[in-house]
Amino acid sequence: MGEISVEEKSDLIARMRAITVSREYGSGGGEIARRLAARLGWQLIDHEIVRRVAQELHVSIAQAEAHDERVESTVSYILKSVQAIHPTMLAIAPLPLSREVRNYHEALSKVVKAAAIAGHVVIVGRGSQALLAGERDVLHVRIVAPLEQRIRYVMQREALNRDAAHARIMLKDQDRARYLQVAHRRNPGDPYLYDLIVNTAVLDLDSAVDLIRLALERKAARLSQPTGQLGPAAGLPRYPGQPHDLRPPRDMSEPPNEKQ
Repeated sequence: MGEISVEEKSDLIARMRAITVSREYGSGGGEIARRLAARLGWQLIDHEIVRRVAQELHVSIAQAEAHDERVESTVSYILKSVQAIHPTMLAIAPLPLSREVRNYHEALSKVVKAAAIAGHVVIVGRGSQALLAGERDVLHVRIVAPLEQRIRYVMQREALNRDAAHARIMLKDQDRARYLQVAHRRNPGDPYLYDLIVNTAVLDLDSAVDLIRLALERKAARLSQPTGQLGPAAGLPRYPGQPHDLRPPRDMSEPPNEKQ
């Protein structure tokens, strides 16, 4: 892709409707999403989703928060929180989804899709990478970091000791993973759900924002390409000869060469 002007880059980016940001807890994903939305001048859709879902269901924000990125009832969630801090407790059997939880999932899906249709939004979590997986004008990003660095992040940001920070990370990651598995039958760690995975182990948060913005621009530039012309082979000629390690298949009717 040749050099283009700032105005042309802005026009390209304007063609995209949304960015979804999946994140490991403590990786800085939420802060990256906030900075990214500010950089682009787009709307950040994070905890705002809870308020919108509450309005959709005609319930209080507190009631909507009870189901935010989790599939258990409040009682089950509290018990699991205790188990995360005291692993010796008996494992809690998963509870079947209640009608209340299913209603929440349906309302959440409606809110996320409506936000994407409105356009120019950065959506944090809530299964948005699965809900909008088939949309070419949406960029899907995941933010990850090594566990020890995430523990330090949570200790600093939330004023927790190490054990409490570790327990909170385990609980939040488990909630988010189970939510995506139950609601969408997808694993949040599946790399094929994302256009870009950013590891903040070394990269600072603003550099992560730079990378995401570049990926947004480059994906926008390929919106007009037919699907069949996308992929790693696009624009590449064939190898000048056969790869040196390519061997013809052996005829199975012949005995193996004992010298091999």
